[in-house]
Amino acid sequence: MHETLQADKRQLIGKTVKRLREQGMLPAVLYGHQFETLPLTVPKNEFEKVFKKAGSSSLVDLKIEKDEPIKILIHSIQKDPVSDELIHTDFYKVKMTEKIRTNVPLHFVGESKAVKELEGNLIANKDTIGIECLPDALVNQIEVDISVLQTFEDKIKVSDLKIPANIAVLDDGEEIVASVEEPRSEAELAELGEEVKEEEEIEKVEAIGEKKVEEGEEVAEEGVAEEKSAGKKE
Repeated sequence: MHETLQADKRQLIGKTVKRLREQGMLPAVLYGHQFETLPLTVPKNEFEKVFKKAGSSSLVDLKIEKDEPIKILIHSIQKDPVSDELIHTDFYKVKMTEKIRTNVPLHFVGESKAVKELEGNLIANKDTIGIECLPDALVNQIEVDISVLQTFEDKIKVSDLKIPANIAVLDDGEEIVASVEEPRSEAELAELGEEVKEEEEIEKVEAIGEKKVEEGEEVAEEGVAEEKSAGKKE
């Protein structure tokens, strides 16, 4: 059963949507193939609950006012860069007979012998995977069993993932999803720390150099402007 979300048609657009956010409403836009874009609002608290369960790869029943529910995907969300608060979301109206492309989160499960017994570090190179399928075949996540990582030579590739037969994977099958890296020695960690310090010092020197260049350019420009001004007076 799909999550359900209630929405209302939105009249306010542009900067005026700030008033909606103050009232606990989240501005949204509904769009789709051969579908006219429709501005909406949804209760922010309810949206957060639905998004937590459905994510961006599970169908949601969107009920707009008193109309019959339609199947949608939460295509993207926007957050305030300072407060990290949700400020907008996009809904994509799906057609149940047309295949769609989306990214599905990877969920790592199990216990790696190389991590537990050999004290290695789990390296997750991917956290999502691109897929194509009919809307009814969508899954909210794909499990990655890391128990197969027993040595530092073991790798989990995209082709190793257990994907339902009615879902096509778009990513390269040879891509590494996860592996285990040997633990670093104290000497390596110390060397890494020194490299980081050196990089930070270089960045500081470059920043100071750039600032001096900018200041020099500003002084030069002022000097040219003064000379032109003096020339005009003469």
